Amino acid sequence: MAWGLSSIASLARLCQKLNRLKPLEDSTMDTSLRRCLSTLDLTLLGVGGMVGSGLYVLTGTVAKDMAGPAVLLSFGVAAVASLLAALCYAEFGARVPRTGSAYLFTYVSMGELWAFLIGWNVLLEYIIGGAAVARAWSGYLDAMFSHRIRNFTEAHVGSWEMPLLAQYPDFLAAGIILLASAFVSCGARVSSWLNHTFSTISLLVILFIIILGFILAQPHNWSAEEGGFAPFGFSGIMAGTASCFYAFVGFDVIAASSEEAQNPRRSVPVAIAISLALAAGAYILVSTVLTLMVPWHSLDPDSALADAFYRRGYRWAGFIVAAGSICAMNTVLLSLLFSLPRIVYAMAIDGLFFQVFARVHPRTQVPVAGTLVFGLLTAFLALLLDLESLVQFLSIGTLLAYTFVATSIIVLRYQKSSPPSSPGPASPGPLTKQHSSFSDHLQLVGAAQASIPEPGELQPALRPYLGFLDGYSPGAVVTWALGVMLASVITLGCVLIFGNSALHLPHWGYILLLLATSFTFLLSLLVLGAHQQQYREDLFQIPMVPLVPALSILLNICLMLKLSYLTWVRFSIWLLMGLAVYFGYGIWHSKENQREPPGTNATSYMVFPRGSLEETVQAVQPPSQVPAHEPGHME
Repeated sequence: MAWGLSSIASLARLCQKLNRLKPLEDSTMDTSLRRCLSTLDLTLLGVGGMVGSGLYVLTGTVAKDMAGPAVLLSFGVAAVASLLAALCYAEFGARVPRTGSAYLFTYVSMGELWAFLIGWNVLLEYIIGGAAVARAWSGYLDAMFSHRIRNFTEAHVGSWEMPLLAQYPDFLAAGIILLASAFVSCGARVSSWLNHTFSTISLLVILFIIILGFILAQPHNWSAEEGGFAPFGFSGIMAGTASCFYAFVGFDVIAASSEEAQNPRRSVPVAIAISLALAAGAYILVSTVLTLMVPWHSLDPDSALADAFYRRGYRWAGFIVAAGSICAMNTVLLSLLFSLPRIVYAMAIDGLFFQVFARVHPRTQVPVAGTLVFGLLTAFLALLLDLESLVQFLSIGTLLAYTFVATSIIVLRYQKSSPPSSPGPASPGPLTKQHSSFSDHLQLVGAAQASIPEPGELQPALRPYLGFLDGYSPGAVVTWALGVMLASVITLGCVLIFGNSALHLPHWGYILLLLATSFTFLLSLLVLGAHQQQYREDLFQIPMVPLVPALSILLNICLMLKLSYLTWVRFSIWLLMGLAVYFGYGIWHSKENQREPPGTNATSYMVFPRGSLEETVQAVQPPSQVPAHEPGHME
């Protein structure tokens, strides 16, 4: 406990010293990040964020308890589901190459308050995720040494039995977080080099597992005598999919690093696609060879891969697998600690979080304060807390972020394009951001031009058939259709997840409700699809909008509804804490509110942006942050 108190004292002293610096506007310290990451850097960063401890722990657990050898189908379905969310991140990452990921995407599409809540949840996701990975790393290394580290700690430091606290302080987990934070604070190039090293070793070990695993494969393990290929049936495959979905969480680190990419328009979509394909291939092939090497019902959930080689008489291969798992967990930890301070930096730049975290080191050009402060906080949690009960808490924040990003894609497509005379992000002139309330239909579009239909207007080819929709103000029908779609998605998700047993309806009533919600969902998609969208040939854009984002929203809602009620209670408490921070600090220091002209309604934090995406980004991000070598970058 003394170590924890001294860390908090050091943290307080660090914040005091940093706050003595000049204000952000007058400081000599730079407030922009260095563009130094190539497509390969971003790809390996994404692979490191996805192919980690889940490969060595989750595969055995799902195969033994949920799906059997059909775990490879669970990973395949989960990969397709993750692709829906990844496409949304890819379009936004190329369109808005700024650090902040889901926070910034929500900001430019839905407004400040929603963005703060998303950023607040992403912070918790990275903090708890980093602490959980560090404890898993420590436990795996301790198991390789026959739990001597744990026994030594309990004998010389002691143990305790208290709610939410670990059985013993994990100094090894805290130490690896502090060491990783030190490396991350040295700059993006150092973090990238370390990630390259660990990711390469991890991928080589995975390749070794696949090759040797197929050599040792015994097709008999998939036979009916051992339970068959899908012993738990279709329900088992889908239950496994819900668990395997979280194995692909991590590609958002690529979008969070887009401001440091050398060519974000191209590298961000390419890196997300390649990293997701590599991760999916690794999970599917490894789960295949695992269930072919040994019978699925005899797997050790805690160390399935290493134990499978031990049982086949290849003990030396088990040590290679253990070394690969350590490297894989290192890449996950580096990815989380790399993204965490950048989310904080993006919120601080907008004035929603403490300004000390908006300062960037002049030499390394990384947010050192955020890296060190949140590294200490993550290490403190890993040292003392029992994180097993909080693992499920990570899922709801991630799924909520995915839902908001997918919704933002639909909003983006029906926003008006910037006129050629509008100042772009590279323009130094001031730009006042305008707002409208939700009752003003989100104001997704501006005035229509006579010759070319604006986004949000009814497509000219459909006006003879759907002329009754053309009589409303531009954007009004799109807004109502989007609202109806979201309501129908939530209702349809409740019907699908809870079923007739929870709703207590007669069978015909349940079928009627299912058909009605499905029809409403499809009708809202057809209405949205009948309106003009914003197309950009020079940028990556998701195909089949609004269908793809809508399916992503539906999947995320269904997975969120499968979480326990205790998770929802904890999530609600965390949201209330975030609202207290926002209304206590963020709203008073928000640069958005400071730009409002006199007489503007004080409730601007509840509004949605009116102008185009480019105007919104220009209003949020200072012009000095836009790289000089990319003029017209967001035109």
